[in-house]
Amino acid sequence: MAKRIIIAGGGTGGHIFPAIAIANALKKADNTVEILFVGAKGKMEMEKVPQAGYKIEGLDIAGFNRSSLIKNISLPAKLVKSFLQVRRIFKKFVPNAVIGVGGYSSFPVLRFAQAKGIPSFVHESNSFAGKSNMLLGKKATKVFVASDNMQQFFPQEKIMITGNPVRPDIVNVATVAKEEALRFFNLQPGKKTVLIVGGSLGARSINEAIENGLIELTNAGLQLIWQTGKTGAQRWEDAAAKKENVWVSDFIKEMQYAYAAADIVVSRAGAMAIAELCVVRKPVLFVPYPFAAEDHQTVNAQNLVKKDAALMVKDSEAKEKVVSTIIALANDETKQTKLKENISALAVTDADKKIADEILKTIN
Repeated sequence: MAKRIIIAGGGTGGHIFPAIAIANALKKADNTVEILFVGAKGKMEMEKVPQAGYKIEGLDIAGFNRSSLIKNISLPAKLVKSFLQVRRIFKKFVPNAVIGVGGYSSFPVLRFAQAKGIPSFVHESNSFAGKSNMLLGKKATKVFVASDNMQQFFPQEKIMITGNPVRPDIVNVATVAKEEALRFFNLQPGKKTVLIVGGSLGARSINEAIENGLIELTNAGLQLIWQTGKTGAQRWEDAAAKKENVWVSDFIKEMQYAYAAADIVVSRAGAMAIAELCVVRKPVLFVPYPFAAEDHQTVNAQNLVKKDAALMVKDSEAKEKVVSTIIALANDETKQTKLKENISALAVTDADKKIADEILKTIN
């Protein structure tokens, strides 16, 4: 009888795309496996997962709102409702295993699986574990992590270091011709191309720095692929309107083309962004999001800076320093080469396969 696996979580691309990579690896290892995603209604997984060819069920759930306590009044009711929805999903789908990748919907799904004695797996992409993952990790069958020294968050005997799963199209970026990628964005061959990407929701400090420095960047002979994120998207699109050599959008679906076209990347320092950037071998300027839990994005970026594998500008200094740092790097071929060599040494390309093999081994 075919094995059935639920993959739960989402909220951001940093959770969704690794989840899809794991699903693809499971199907590749055993094409009889049936996979069902469970996400949070209204979140981007409800759109991205079907686009990848998988079914998804949505839960009525939300996370704790730290900025407005009044908005948390309905949380207990939503949590109860989500557990009832999970029970109904399990009764219908009858999973042999469940994996949580982070995000609101991971918690009720894995908690329910653990209460029923169904094998449960946690994937923690960051160097600082989230609170719900720490709780779930205590009873999980296995906890997949990206880096070492995670025993402060999870039981040592449950930890398996796999790295972070990277989408196959990103792993295969080298097969995309640069000329083809530049054509995709209507940009010119022979010009240095800078990819600016602040995550699916956007990065205000990066976007403001680019908005203020558009003329300076294009005068320096650079062309831009500017992924603004959803927040304030219209403002950034208006700023770039009618400017030659600037492609702008709130989201890039075909990231393999963006990476293939880019000579330099400006990015937040989330775990998944770093995993991809190591694989695509690009000189990177990180602007870490300063309000991430335990300021883990700064820790992530500093780990690479110490290895001369990336540059970093603090979020608070983005307006003053991002544009000048981009231009200086664009003019320094030796530095670009050094950063490329050092970041590529940190690449992991088979995390999805390791995770899939371990799950299948457990349930077979």
